Amino acid sequence: MDYKKILILRLSAVGDIIRTLPAVKAIKAKFPSASITWIVEEPSKPLIESQPEIDEVILFPRKRWSEGLKSVKGWWKTAREAQKFIFSLRGKRFDLVLDFHGILKTGLLSFLSGSPRRIGFDRRSTKEGNFLFSNVKVKLPRGRISRFERNFNLLKGMGLEVQPDNYPLHITAEEREYVKSFFNQLSPAVRSPSIAIHPGTSPKTPYKRWFPDQYAQLADRLVQEINATVLFTWGPGELEWVKGIQKRMRETSILAPHTFSLTQLGEVYRHCDLYIGGDTGPMHIASLMGIPVVVIYGPTDPVVNEPFGPHRKVFKNVGCNPCRDRSCKELKCLKEITVDDVFKAAREVLFE
Repeated sequence: MDYKKILILRLSAVGDIIRTLPAVKAIKAKFPSASITWIVEEPSKPLIESQPEIDEVILFPRKRWSEGLKSVKGWWKTAREAQKFIFSLRGKRFDLVLDFHGILKTGLLSFLSGSPRRIGFDRRSTKEGNFLFSNVKVKLPRGRISRFERNFNLLKGMGLEVQPDNYPLHITAEEREYVKSFFNQLSPAVRSPSIAIHPGTSPKTPYKRWFPDQYAQLADRLVQEINATVLFTWGPGELEWVKGIQKRMRETSILAPHTFSLTQLGEVYRHCDLYIGGDTGPMHIASLMGIPVVVIYGPTDPVVNEPFGPHRKVFKNVGCNPCRDRSCKELKCLKEITVDDVFKAAREVLFE
């Protein structure tokens, strides 16, 4: 079947958006003349807009609508706005909807779009009754699979059997030049192997962060024992924390430039030989840029959250992980991971 207008549903979060991109890029490769529209929430909108395979990005204003529903006046305004949103969506006359998210909101959006073909996951693999709104239900394999594999499986609903391939992020010429100018001005120049370390996580998930002292000791060993250049990348609110890690080091390291987008960050990683960090969005960005990654897993599932390309996982099963206990103070799963564990994984990736 030849599809002309395709709607993609994956509203958030940034890490999950990143892990949906390869599947959507595979659709565009198969149907290059199709127009692909993606509904997404605010934090991920710039990333989706930067990718040429996506023809249109529609903002789902969740925060504004949530605030609007807190008062009677706001409720009516939000209801009118939501009605216009749905009418506009139906007017686009999509041939096909793919619901990668699998929650109530996206189920409703799929159904209300009016598309005759609405592909989603089956009851076992969705939440909040989402399966009720799709008319093509994809059954996933039993057992745990990565999010990347899960998303590629959804394409079976449109008759595509896609093997994971190289679907890199698109980086603009301006972004390449910005990052190139940073590396060009470094003195001395970066020597190989160059290793990017991203010690941060999102503000909502500090329980996934390995510890500053361990990162500092690891970086020192990488410099001392394999003569590596270590470059620390950082995101919003992380700069002083990362500088604190650098101060704990005996050796010299490089602080990455301020990046204004995830694609700029990806371009920084493209200049490196290896990425080391926790289970975060930047880790998945690095994996899509084609560089090998070493992932430090504490409470998160190392299978579900597996990177896209070549990698090594550092994970210690302590009996209570994986978990989603954001209030955990013990962090035994992270404390059990030693500097030597991560250093050995890095050596394996680089030299074996």
